This record gives sequence, structure tokens and C-alpha cells, in this order.
Amino acid sequence: MRSLLVTGGAGFIGTNFVYYWLNKYPEDKVVVLDALTYAGNRQNLSEADKNPNFEFVHGNILNQTLVEQLLEKKQIKTIVHFAAESHVDRSIHGPDEFINTNIIGTHCLLKAAKTVWLDSGQTNEFSDHLFHHVSTDEVYGTLDPDAPAFTEQYQYLPNSPYAASKASSDHIVRSYYHTYGLNTTISNCSNNYGPYQFPEKLISLVIANCLDRKPLPIYGDGKQIRDWLYVEDHNRGIDRIIHNGQVDNTYNIGGNNEWSNIDIVTLVCDLMDQYHPKGSPHKELITHIQDRAGHDRRYAINANKIMNELSFKPIETFETGIHKTILWYLDNENWWRFVMDGSYRDWLDKNYKI
Repeated sequence: MRSLLVTGGAGFIGTNFVYYWLNKYPEDKVVVLDALTYAGNRQNLSEADKNPNFEFVHGNILNQTLVEQLLEKKQIKTIVHFAAESHVDRSIHGPDEFINTNIIGTHCLLKAAKTVWLDSGQTNEFSDHLFHHVSTDEVYGTLDPDAPAFTEQYQYLPNSPYAASKASSDHIVRSYYHTYGLNTTISNCSNNYGPYQFPEKLISLVIANCLDRKPLPIYGDGKQIRDWLYVEDHNRGIDRIIHNGQVDNTYNIGGNNEWSNIDIVTLVCDLMDQYHPKGSPHKELITHIQDRAGHDRRYAINANKIMNELSFKPIETFETGIHKTILWYLDNENWWRFVMDGSYRDWLDKNYKI
């Protein structure tokens, strides 16, 4: 039996991870720590609340004392660190929160883990501890159209405040292994998509806007290329790292699935025409807008290391994954409307001190 602390577990990837882990490892205990910012939805975890091995704690990773208390009281030996500000546009207009959460927050977690796991005199009890840090391919910067995909040895060249904050946190995590002996691993993933994604990211936003017949904004020419990974496959990769990864190692998790933004939007529009025909073809809603500052042209992940060393391979093809995602948003319209129209913030104000 394993006890995990999942930071940011009420967010998109964290929510999916919680359900994945509880289903696959029903004997394990999962404690979620989440500050419930705009992208963290407490109601995402309503089904998990029915599980006696699940516990939700409303709190901030910046609260080192709280984290230490959780590690000690719950005898937690594994931290899976998802909590992060992650939207590039928001980082351009308001970088301070990204510095606070992604850098200082990560450091607070590391200090708490070191205090409990290494400095408390209970070293033997926590000898098999692990701090797994979830990061992004954006730390590597941008690629030319024909350049090889990012490997784990690729130099860090972040181009946005978001990417820079994640790159900084990666380095701090690594330093805690080399300086203090804290068992750490890092994963850098490509663009995720799937259920529970807040509708500000490309695929979820396009689906929501199609349903409301709103414009589909495309930065510049829309030919920016991203590697896309279904969220369940991402969490399967993290599972492999937690169980079989080598400490002080970084693993790229990707889908081997490069698409340009404009082609993604066109595909989603075509599928929405099939699933939800409403008026003229949805791609008529595509609207090109001014490109954002520092927009990276291409990301691509080389995931050979995790595939060869940990036998990881994505299960979902892009065809199966995008169909599942669209159907989820069609079946859960109340969810995304609830988080977008302000009703969720009203609910939070009544039930939590934010």
C-alpha cells in the first residue's frame, strides 16, 4: 500500500490522475492538496469523495507547515506535484503568480519533503520516498520545422514567463537530489487534452465555442506545431516513472503526434459537424487574430527513453482520443458552463475561503 500527496489534484491533469490511481491501485491512499484557483474545480473530485482512501485538503503549496503536517500525519512517502499556473497567455499578462506558484511553491514543497523525509530522524521510515515533479516540453523552447524532437539532453531555452518558471522549478528539483539526497524524478510532457480541461486551452476552447457558435481564435497563421498526448496516457507514463523510474532522472512523455494548430481546429470543427450539427459548418467560425508575444513555433517530444527503459507506449491514438474528448464535453456541458460562467466561483465563495 502506498500513500500519495497529489498537489493540484483538482485541476485538469491532476483530476484525471486521481481517478486513474484510485481505479488502478484501490488499496493506496490518495491525499489531494489544492488551492482551488480558477482552474481547480473541487467538484471534479465528487466521485473520488465516495472512496474511503481519498481525502481532499484545501490549501496552498506555499504553506510549508501544512505540507509537513500532511506528510507526517498521513505517512506520505510519494509526492506527485501537478500544482502549477500553466496558461502561457496568463503568464504574459501576469507573470507574478507563475513565479510564486511554480518556483516558490515548488521550493516550499521540496523544503517540506526534506524536513520530514530527511531531517526528522525518521530516515529509515521514509527511505523509499519519492518527489515526482510534473513539468512541460515548453522548457526546451522552440524547434525549427525539420529539427529533431526534444530529448532529455536538450538544453533549456524557455521563451515565456510560464516556461521559464517551469524550467526554474525543474532545476530546483534536480538540485535537491544532488545537494541533499532527496529522491526526485521529473517528467516533461507534451500538450495534454481530454476530460476536465478548463476551456481556455486550444481543444477544449474550440469545442465550447463551437457549441455556442462563438469565434474560434487562431493566433497568426495557425501553423504552430504541437505534440498532443491524451491525458490518460500521460498519467500512465507517470505511473511507470513512480514504480520503475530511476531517481535523478528526467523522462519525456509524448504522443508522437504532431499537429499544427489550424489543422487541429479544422479537425475538431469537422467532428463537431458530425456530432453536433448546428447551422453552417463550424470551421466558418475560425478567426485569425494577432499572434501572441514570443509564440514558440514548434514543440516535439522524443519519448524513446521512457518507451525503451520503462516500456511506456501511448494507448490512445489521436483519432480515438479526440473522439473521447469531444463526446465527454458534449455529455458534460453543465460542467464546463458551470466553470466558465462564474457559477463555480460563487459556489467556492460559499463553501471555501479563497
